[in-house]
Amino acid sequence: MRSRIPDYAVRAAVAEWGALFSVVTRHIVRKRFAAVPLATTATLLVLLFSIVQHLPGGEQFVTRIGVVKASLPLEVSLLRTPLSLYVPALDLPVWGALVQVFLVFGVAEIVLGRRATLVVAYSCTLAGTLFARVGVAIGPDHLFGFPSWVAHVRDTGPSAAVVALAVCVAIRCRAWWTAGAVALAMVVEAVLLPNLAGLEHVVALLVAVLIAASAEVFGNYWPRVLAGVGAAASIATEAARRAAPGAVIP
Repeated sequence: MRSRIPDYAVRAAVAEWGALFSVVTRHIVRKRFAAVPLATTATLLVLLFSIVQHLPGGEQFVTRIGVVKASLPLEVSLLRTPLSLYVPALDLPVWGALVQVFLVFGVAEIVLGRRATLVVAYSCTLAGTLFARVGVAIGPDHLFGFPSWVAHVRDTGPSAAVVALAVCVAIRCRAWWTAGAVALAMVVEAVLLPNLAGLEHVVALLVAVLIAASAEVFGNYWPRVLAGVGAAASIATEAARRAAPGAVIP
């Protein structure tokens, strides 16, 4: 039976995601869940916070340790930001967040590495948190300003990190159409739904693009510099040894 999928669609999909699919499946087949311990841990944390905050007294406990608001002192927000990434929204189904976190964090962990995944996730989440504070401070009369009541809105969840990691992975794998689609979706969301979450997603997107571009330009810069310094030091040491009095030159 002839496939119903046009050949050009298959070729486009392979060109866009073929390399990414190959890398991810190879790691998963070889190591299974051991290939993505960071993604597994992040998913379990989201699930844990979702369960706890719906228990009697749980919402107050989660608020004290992981809920960030622009009205809070900056040092308190900074201390809570690492956990705020895993605190899902109260009014949204948690299963969507769990699937997003496991898939996107898992792919990013394989493609970017655990350290880079954490750097991107927390940097972009922190950027959104700081943007909310700036927006409240400048007020609603400015283009990116917010009314004062936004300072009391819960600013938590993994969505900004998911957006940022998706863009970084797409850029690393040269999946330009995917990166463009994610960027377009975030801009459309911010235009149609001009709320705090939508604008924070755009901020996360911009920070992710800057991180990805920096990694492309400077990713191998310092390793090359250190390798050059090491080679120069070896040459200088060898030259000094040869020039030493009584040295035997082979």
